[in-house]
Amino acid sequence: MSPAPPLRRLGVVLSDRGSRYAVSGARVRDREGIDAALAALKADKSYARATHNSWAARLETGGLKADDGEGGAGMVILRMLERVEVMDELVIVTRWYGVKKLGGDRFRHVRDAVQAYLDATGRGGDG
Repeated sequence: MSPAPPLRRLGVVLSDRGSRYAVSGARVRDREGIDAALAALKADKSYARATHNSWAARLETGGLKADDGEGGAGMVILRMLERVEVMDELVIVTRWYGVKKLGGDRFRHVRDAVQAYLDATGRGGDG
């Protein structure tokens, strides 16, 4: 495995009914880079123990995504990256479940977390 690309961690960006959402990302060029970045993130025990580490990336070869049990979250992330035409960037939304189900609000929270990352990296687009 190649060395992990530098991770940008924004930490927890929002909370709702006990659930906490954090967002992280890294510049990547291929699946190997994605795997290395995910491994680096999960080297932090807090992230390794998170309920979900959903992610997406747009590469030259196409979009890749994974929900990590948070059904549909990877697609939400990927669609946001497509909308602002971000390439070669992995975005990971981490959720620590807070006991109460969030229903459809969880998708809004994933979007808000990704938007925070895009804003922090200067690619916020129009929200």
